[in-house]
Amino acid sequence: MFQSVTMNALSSALDGLAARQQAIAQNIANINTPNYKAKVVSFENALAQSVAAGSGVAGAAWTTSAAPTVQNGNNVALDSETLNNEQTVLMYQFAAQAVNMDFDATSTALKTA
Repeated sequence: MFQSVTMNALSSALDGLAARQQAIAQNIANINTPNYKAKVVSFENALAQSVAAGSGVAGAAWTTSAAPTVQNGNNVALDSETLNNEQTVLMYQFAAQAVNMDFDATSTALKTA
């Protein structure tokens, strides 16, 4: 319907943050799995480039963490995962709130037209 760079960017950000939350959940679930390597999701640089290019559409990239491992070969750090999760939740809430504000503004504009 109404597609703008801002809405595309917010949608891409929400998708990237949701993917990051999935990766964090997988990491925590596998904290005691021998030889499990933590997953990392990044999308911010690709999103910034797509906004600069005028589209705002970007995907998330899943990679494996290069963090040091413990004796069983696992490299999930619960404190880092917990902190990353809290940050991701706050960012997701902020982006969702921005989407809602944009929809509210559009709805108000359409009602007064």
